[in-house]
Amino acid sequence: MSKNHGGFSEAGLRTMREVLARHVDSGKIPGLVALVSRGDETHVEALGTMRHDGGAAMSRDTIFRMASTSKPVAAAAAMILVDECRLRLDDTVEEWLPELADRKVLKRIDGPLDETEPAKRPIIVRDLLTSTFGLGMDLTALGAPIMNAIFERGLTPNLPEPMPGPDEWMRRLGELPLMHQPGERWQYQISNDLLGVLVSRVTGQSYGDFLRERLFAPLGMKDTGFYVPEDKIDRLPELYAPDPQTGEFHVWDSAKGGRWSAQPAFEGGGGGLVSTADDFHAYFRMLLNGGVHEGERILSRPAVELMTTNRLTAEQQAVRHAMATDNVHMSFGQGQHGGWGIGMAVRTFRGDYASVGQFGWDGGSGTSTYADPAQGLTGILLTQVGMSVPNSAHAFHDFWTTVYQALEA
Repeated sequence: MSKNHGGFSEAGLRTMREVLARHVDSGKIPGLVALVSRGDETHVEALGTMRHDGGAAMSRDTIFRMASTSKPVAAAAAMILVDECRLRLDDTVEEWLPELADRKVLKRIDGPLDETEPAKRPIIVRDLLTSTFGLGMDLTALGAPIMNAIFERGLTPNLPEPMPGPDEWMRRLGELPLMHQPGERWQYQISNDLLGVLVSRVTGQSYGDFLRERLFAPLGMKDTGFYVPEDKIDRLPELYAPDPQTGEFHVWDSAKGGRWSAQPAFEGGGGGLVSTADDFHAYFRMLLNGGVHEGERILSRPAVELMTTNRLTAEQQAVRHAMATDNVHMSFGQGQHGGWGIGMAVRTFRGDYASVGQFGWDGGSGTSTYADPAQGLTGILLTQVGMSVPNSAHAFHDFWTTVYQALEA
């Protein structure tokens, strides 16, 4: 019988390392950090280099741009406020976000911006938490006037043009009609950034300060924030967006002097965090533990359950699933989980090796972070290769396949 690694087989972990090393040896992924944990056992692999042309070796404490894997972490701030009754799920948001009062809704998703009807009801906190408030990134509506307006106003993290400060961002957002009626349809991204503004206005603190005080410090997430300070910048690799045609490595964001080298005007809960494998591990372990970290309660168990179970109706799920499966050439197979909780995907069907109930998300900067309550499992894979090409997504798929085949029992 093979030795048991706290629920992982030795042979399975060896296979995982060999498969990940193959991705690095191919030259397509310069370096990566992988972490898997189950029970009391944590296993980490740091492979390759910080730059595609060599440079320092990847290490366990390398800091990565988390991109959309920020969403599952950043959403916890709002749930802390729900726990404390400083927010209620069905409160209208106008008290804190007056820019979203008296909304108009497009009559047609591809119609002109002035062809609208009044919203049937106000936007509520629950709509922001579940990404159903009526505006978002819609791959099926690219080229429509509303999507063009979102891009033109700088309302999304569109490198290299940074988003404006929260108040100006809200002003610009408030000029636009909604794409759908509040609560009607799941849409990506903008809700998550809105939550940060909401948290800041409710608490009177910056979003980053609130996250540091209530989440990062208690969890010991010492390398997590919205930028990398000068004394840690050597631990941040370049971020690459390879050319889809030639595969040539282009720097999407430099470490020194880049987007994450200074405090941003907008602290984006949708994709703005930098972090490490160990920091994210602490957060996902806390969720697996029902909201408790080393004896300290961070979130109530019901708050965690609300975040990590599906919040979408069957009709909303069908739309989200169709988006994932019909755009598979763009997502490289990511996003096919079925449901959505608060800030993260939730598996509602057995589509691959992962259990129903697995929760987490992936990032366009080449990051993948999930926990699986049925298996007591956390897995984190961090790379510096953006998803302009399928290479980091292929590494995700292989990582998760090898993680699950390594389970002992």
